[in-house]
Amino acid sequence: KITMLTAYDATFAAVADAAGVECILVGDSLGMVCQGLSSTVGVTLDTMCYHTESVARGIRRVQGTAWIVGDMPFGSYQESKEQALRSATALMQAGAHMVKLEGGGWTTDTVRFLVERGIPVCAHLGLTPQTVHALGGYRVQGRGDSATQLRQEALALQDAGAAMLVLEMVPEPLSTALTQELPSCHTIGIGAGNGTAGQVLVMHDMLGVNLGKNPKFVHNFMEGQASVQAAMSAYVAAVKNGTFPDNAKHAWV
Repeated sequence: KITMLTAYDATFAAVADAAGVECILVGDSLGMVCQGLSSTVGVTLDTMCYHTESVARGIRRVQGTAWIVGDMPFGSYQESKEQALRSATALMQAGAHMVKLEGGGWTTDTVRFLVERGIPVCAHLGLTPQTVHALGGYRVQGRGDSATQLRQEALALQDAGAAMLVLEMVPEPLSTALTQELPSCHTIGIGAGNGTAGQVLVMHDMLGVNLGKNPKFVHNFMEGQASVQAAMSAYVAAVKNGTFPDNAKHAWV
């Protein structure tokens, strides 16, 4: 199982790396947990590059090994493939090892364009926060007839060269099936059950310090722990041994 957590600064990135977290996602969720925005839409590419640089410095200072994934924010890749390349290049130069973009269908050509130019890509399907209003709010995606479309988009993204795929708020049976159907694209679940190849959480959520209501699939790993690093280590252990997420407790269906 692959473990991924968000981090937005040097110190927390270094702590996560020391706790055994393998992938650090510099998420555009920073707009909500760091900047106090109501959504991720207002986050700029300059902001993402600043925080990616901070995380990369933290990892380097402790000679860490965590893989850094930089989110491509809203408006930084929708215009054209060339715009996406410029944005991805900026994030890679800031210290990211991989970039993440949201959505399927039209993004497939963009993913292929980036991969062909040596930029590793993590895709993101299901609930896509940058377009949450178009999806009708924060609700499960991939039920009923929409499951077929999500599966087709996932396979297309794999064929385009995406090496990782975040599945957010997707029914557990579908996310588990996709994990088996995507041998060259590692699935990372968030609110998608424990059948995926890995898990990701927003750091503030799993530490119980966010400004809003936690999604029901989140567990507060700070409970009973003496330090942030211990809480992160507990998260890593729970993902590795399969006790998090608990399908019976956290499943969306």
